[in-house]
Amino acid sequence: MMMRWVDLRRGTGWCCGLAILVVSCGSVDAEDWPQWRGVGRDATIEDPTLVRQLPAGQMPLRWSVPVGPGYSGPTVSEGAVYLTDRQGEAPEIRERVLCFDAETGKLIWQHSDPVRYEIGYEASGPRAAVTVHQGKAIAIGGMGRLNCLDAGTGQVIWSRDLQQDYQIRMPNWGITAAPLVHDDMVIQVTGGRGGACLVAFDLGSGQERWRALDERAGYSAPIMIRQGDQDVVVCWTGESVSGLDPRTGDVFWSIEMKPRNMPIGVPTPVVSGDRLFVSSFYDGSMLIELDINTPTAKKLWHRIGQDEKNTDALHAMISGPIIKGDAIYGADSYGEFRCLDLETGDRIWEDRSVVPINRWATVHTIRNGDDEIMLNDQGELLFTTLSRDGIEIRSRSKLISPTLQQLRRRGGVVWSHPAIANGMIYARNDNELVCASLRAE
Repeated sequence: MMMRWVDLRRGTGWCCGLAILVVSCGSVDAEDWPQWRGVGRDATIEDPTLVRQLPAGQMPLRWSVPVGPGYSGPTVSEGAVYLTDRQGEAPEIRERVLCFDAETGKLIWQHSDPVRYEIGYEASGPRAAVTVHQGKAIAIGGMGRLNCLDAGTGQVIWSRDLQQDYQIRMPNWGITAAPLVHDDMVIQVTGGRGGACLVAFDLGSGQERWRALDERAGYSAPIMIRQGDQDVVVCWTGESVSGLDPRTGDVFWSIEMKPRNMPIGVPTPVVSGDRLFVSSFYDGSMLIELDINTPTAKKLWHRIGQDEKNTDALHAMISGPIIKGDAIYGADSYGEFRCLDLETGDRIWEDRSVVPINRWATVHTIRNGDDEIMLNDQGELLFTTLSRDGIEIRSRSKLISPTLQQLRRRGGVVWSHPAIANGMIYARNDNELVCASLRAE
């Protein structure tokens, strides 16, 4: 198991000298990106060897390979890139798990399953990133097909049809949360009935180990933290933010966050020190205080605007916010990039130059040291530095073109999260997976 210590002093002024342990899956090279949002599920790298300026115009690509539609971002482990996509049209639709050589883009293997979509935006294909852990590639399809595959060959180790097994109360846009591996279990947001919103499966056999939460599923991926001497899996469902014992599924703490319209929490919870933050398109932002000695938590503030345009604090759709120092940064409902005071949620500044202003405008942010690397929904890569004084955009370049399957208006979008591993950036749209170098060559 790989673990990362997060300094409680970073981003807070309340907890000097204390620390919380964020647990991530996989015994991997720290420069890999083996799961959703990287090693720690926190969209953070530490690579001082990356260039400081991007080239003007189109970035030179190392390689580009054709793929089908899909929302899932690439993951990278031990020289291979993993991705899911959709092939065919109804009634002959298949979801694929793909494995490519990270250096050349050559296809190593593929696995496919037939699927009958009963969700919105079905043409866009599967949603969740592939999790790679100790030689296994774990992938979840849009309708709940959970596969554990040999990461080197694609051979099926085990497979579960979660829709059939758990009678999923299917979210409008399907199953999106990437599998989380902890010890010898795969923890998956399932949305099942009978207290099976979250289910843990044996990593070796696929057999159920426990189930938890009689709640509707959201779209957010679970994360692992540590409170005192206890590992805690944090899951933002369609109805609460809850901390559970990953060994048993027992609930340590739960903070209600009922939806006004529908469950629509998408971004992954972000943690800095003893603060945990979530943000939703309709339901605004909530800041939670984590007890660093025992697995308990309490709500500090929850701010909700009048509607999706008249927002308060931050109403994020797909964009993942970050906590940096004593501020929160993220893209609001229509792409307005904002800085909030961490303690109160009050807005410090707003910037409209990061991504064109549109409903569901999206920008993915990856932290590298004190800087931020952003990919906006027009396929532009931005090198930036965020502070309470504003945003410094040092350079921007075109990485990949927007396509229309994920959103059939405004010339298309790039909504899939990129991966940065070993000095390379990997990104996908509905047509291609691309690789470009972020190191001087």
